[in-house]
Amino acid sequence: MSEHHGHHHPPDHSAGDERTLGGYMAVHKRPAAFEGVDGFSYSADILTDTTGDRAAPWGAYLFFVRWGRGEPEVQGHLETGFLVTGASEAVVRHQLGGMQLATVKATLDGLIRGRQA
Repeated sequence: MSEHHGHHHPPDHSAGDERTLGGYMAVHKRPAAFEGVDGFSYSADILTDTTGDRAAPWGAYLFFVRWGRGEPEVQGHLETGFLVTGASEAVVRHQLGGMQLATVKATLDGLIRGRQA
């Protein structure tokens, strides 16, 4: 086993509110992970992109990686549309980072149900 594999850093509770997505990632130095309604494990990340809208040129959205059962192998992903738009990448990343983990989980489950429908 390599030195870097499975590195667990002690939580730094001064880094943010771990009940929010951005806070969790800052405190634990890893993506938040959830079990979806389909029984698969997902890790959540905040991604940003340009919107093409001069008034709000940056957008942020949630990107969920679906992991295989057993072996840690990527099986697919789900993503939302832009959930936040604004003037800069830093601003939209920070705004979406304030989303409560329970809301992130509900968003994931909604995407899974929408795909299954």
